[in-house]
Amino acid sequence: MKNTAVTALLLAGSVLFCGGFARGTVKSGVVVGGVEVGGMPYAEAERAVREHIAEEIAPFTVRTPTGVFTFPLTFSDDVSTLVRRAKRGENLAVSYRRTWADAEGDILAVCIANAREAQDASVRFSSGGFVYTGERAGRYCDYKKLLRTALAALDAGEEGICFVPASYAPKIREEDLRARTQVLATFSTRFDAGNAPRAHNIELAARRISGVTVEAGSEFSFNAVVGKRTRANGFEEANIILDGEFVPGVGGGVCQASTTLFNAALRAGMEITESRPHSLSVSYVPPSLDAMVSDFSDLKFRNPYPFPVYIAAAAGSGTVRFTVYGAPDGRRYETESRVLARLAPPAEEVVEGDEDKILRAEREGVSSESFLVVYEGERVVLRTRIRKDTYACVRGKRQVRQNAPAEEPSQENGEDKKKIP
Repeated sequence: MKNTAVTALLLAGSVLFCGGFARGTVKSGVVVGGVEVGGMPYAEAERAVREHIAEEIAPFTVRTPTGVFTFPLTFSDDVSTLVRRAKRGENLAVSYRRTWADAEGDILAVCIANAREAQDASVRFSSGGFVYTGERAGRYCDYKKLLRTALAALDAGEEGICFVPASYAPKIREEDLRARTQVLATFSTRFDAGNAPRAHNIELAARRISGVTVEAGSEFSFNAVVGKRTRANGFEEANIILDGEFVPGVGGGVCQASTTLFNAALRAGMEITESRPHSLSVSYVPPSLDAMVSDFSDLKFRNPYPFPVYIAAAAGSGTVRFTVYGAPDGRRYETESRVLARLAPPAEEVVEGDEDKILRAEREGVSSESFLVVYEGERVVLRTRIRKDTYACVRGKRQVRQNAPAEEPSQENGEDKKKIP
C-alpha cells in the first residue's frame, strides 16, 4: 500500500513536470513586436523578437568636423515577460530602451579626435623676402557637456547629434606679423657701375647682408656679417682711402655699402652703437653721415624695438639700396648734415714729367656734424647729434712737362692768347 502511494506521487510529479514543460512554449497565434512566435519555445521566441528589434535599432552617430563617429547600441526590453504571458492570438508591442554600453569611452575618443592645438602664424625672411604661414584656430572639446548632450539625445530617441567643438584663437595672427614687417626706412646711393671691381665689392657686401634678421634688443655688426675683405673671401682690389690718400686695396667700395646701410638704420630708428668717419669726405653722402669699416672699425647698431627687424639689400646698375622692415613706432626719423667750416688745402705740389696732367685733385677739408631728428607727425620731438667730424683736405699734385717752352703773349682782337705747342 505504501509503495503504491509513492508510485502514484511519482506519476503525479511526472505529469506535473511534463505539464510544465508543455507550458514552456508560446501560445498559438501570438505575435510579439511584429514577429509570429506562436508555438515557439520561450527562449527561441525571445531570440527571434530581439533579432528583429536589433535590426531596427540604428547605431548612434556623432557628426564632427573630423568625420562621423558611429557607435553600436544595445537595449533592454520586456520580451521575456510578453512571450510568457501572451494569450492565444494576441499581438503585443515590445517596450525596449536603447543602451550605450561604453558611452564615456566613446565620447572621450570623439573629444580626443576633435581637440586641436592652436597654431600661431609664422614668418620666414630671407634675401628673397617674406614668406608668411597663416594661423590656425585651436579646437576645444568640453567632454562633460558633450557626454550629457549625447545621452540626452539617446534618451529622447534620437539617432545621433552634431558636435561643433569650441574654437580659440592662436596668440599670433598673420595680420599681426604683417603689421610687424612694414618698411621702416629705405636708403640708396649711386656708384660707378663701370668700375667693375668696386661694383663687385659693393654688390657682394649687399648680398651678404640681405636677409639678415636682427632680433629685439640684439646688435648688428657689419664686419661679422660681411666678413674680412680679402680675396679669399671673394673681394677684389679697388681704391680705398688710406692715410688721406686714395690707394688700391682689396675690398674698395665696401664702405659705400656700410654707409648706405648706416643711413637706412638711422632712418629706421636703430640705436647706432659704433660708426666712424672716413679720413676724407666722400661724394655719395653728406659729411658726418658716412660709416667707414675696416679690420679695426665696424658699423654696429642695436634693435631697440620689442620685435625683430629685417634687412633687405639690392645692388646693381649703379645703385645700392638697403631697406629695413619692422614694426613702426609712429615716429619718423630724418638726418641732417651741417658743415661747420671748410679747410683750404695747401698749395699744390708741382712735379715734372712727360706731359701736363693732374696727378691728384685738390680737395678742401670739412668740419661737420650730423643730427638725427625725430618727428611725431610734423612736430619735432627730439634732435640729437650723431657725430662731429673733421675730414682732411687733400693737397693737389700736378705734373708739368719738362723743358716746356715759355708761353708767348699774342694780340688777337685785343685779347691775350696762349700758344700751345
